[in-house]
Amino acid sequence: MIHYNRLLRLSLLLPLALAGCSQEASQETSQVSGQATQAPAASAASTTAVAVDDARLLQGTNDPNVWAHYGGSYNEQRFSPLTDINTDNIADLDLAWFADYDTNQNQHGSPLYVDGVIYVSTARNVVHAFDARSGERIWTYTPIMIPNPNLGLVNRGMAAYDGKVYMGMLDAQLVAIDAATGEPVWTTDTVPPSLGLGAMADQYSITMAPRVANGKVFIGGSGGEFGARGWMAAYDAETGEEVWRFWTVPGNPEDGLEGAHLEAALDTWPDDIAFWEQGGGGTVWDGAVYDPDTNLLIFGTGNGTPWNREMRDPDDGDNLYVASVVAVDADTGEYVWHYQETPGDSWDYDATSPMMTADLVFDGEEKRVLIHPSKNGFVYVLEVATGELISGDIFTGVTWASGIDLETGRPIEVPGARYETEPFNIGPGAPGGHTWHPNAFSPLTGLVYIPTWENYSAMVPQVRPAEGPPPLIAFGG
Repeated sequence: MIHYNRLLRLSLLLPLALAGCSQEASQETSQVSGQATQAPAASAASTTAVAVDDARLLQGTNDPNVWAHYGGSYNEQRFSPLTDINTDNIADLDLAWFADYDTNQNQHGSPLYVDGVIYVSTARNVVHAFDARSGERIWTYTPIMIPNPNLGLVNRGMAAYDGKVYMGMLDAQLVAIDAATGEPVWTTDTVPPSLGLGAMADQYSITMAPRVANGKVFIGGSGGEFGARGWMAAYDAETGEEVWRFWTVPGNPEDGLEGAHLEAALDTWPDDIAFWEQGGGGTVWDGAVYDPDTNLLIFGTGNGTPWNREMRDPDDGDNLYVASVVAVDADTGEYVWHYQETPGDSWDYDATSPMMTADLVFDGEEKRVLIHPSKNGFVYVLEVATGELISGDIFTGVTWASGIDLETGRPIEVPGARYETEPFNIGPGAPGGHTWHPNAFSPLTGLVYIPTWENYSAMVPQVRPAEGPPPLIAFGG
């Protein structure tokens, strides 16, 4: 991870012919905890709220005046069809303006752009709105920060819809902010006491960018390393009321299971260990995509809790639905299909990295597919409607598996990779071959662009304690 000694800055590059000389950003305004602060003189752009409806969301980057999705469009390809900046004039780009952020820590967020306004979220859940042409700071939203969030300071972005921008918070709140003024419209606790989670509720955080479709805001929670149970939930975009919640791993069977998909999953967990007391993991902390054609919300789930399967399940089960891609009906949250990328994950191979959809031709037949470069070093192509595996190919250094069996869909594991009795040099290592860093797909080249890290970790055997729960955070050793 790179740390900078000065505040990070949002910079905008424009062709010299359009930008003229550089302009300084407006004076930074004071920040009041829990509310918005306005710039002294509002720009013309600040007087219009975000005019993003379902039709504009469907247009995505085909509308040149918006980048309202985390990944540009519902397909999350991060491809722009704009041509004003091209290979002929890119050398003429110059700095038009810059603005300092409130912190230099862990800036993961992708900005949004709507009708002349840029919206950015920073690691501390502070949101800034800037006039895209002048760099003037229109408003700043500053929340009340919890002192020591479990996962540190991370926020990956927002969603824009119906005059509001939406953001998940480090204290597991979901907030809707008025896009014109920066004032909070509503705030929802995503892990309320009514869920009966007890102390587990304190382990949750939200780091992913929300997704929005058809009047609903979709968000998942982080915290699997600290004993949280994974979920994805939908909220009414206007009121913040919960519409549905999908649990990714079973809870205590004596309390009843929330859906038939968990009845099926229970058989893949140990029946002689109270695994639910440590949450189970499978948290939904980043990758997700909405497909309008099928009305499916597709998302990835994180590692099991603890990471090492020998610690959480000596019976060697697959532990559904950890390290999986899951598709649900976006209206109801009902299970549709899943594909488990790393059955019985022992290496912290979350399946939560960003994913994309695309229309590609296979053997003369066009198919809508999901493209998912995963932390485990394989890039998967699945049919969107069914989850059927089309291909799984290695894109970085992989030592734990030699390939994917296309008949069963399961990885072909290398003997000893689970480090049950002997150490093993695992690749990718625990940081993964690819994690939260966004991918891209170009329909012009047909290529997928994947930020990749080749790394390895020495994994050593562990012994489950004779009494009491195993340690939550452990690479082995």
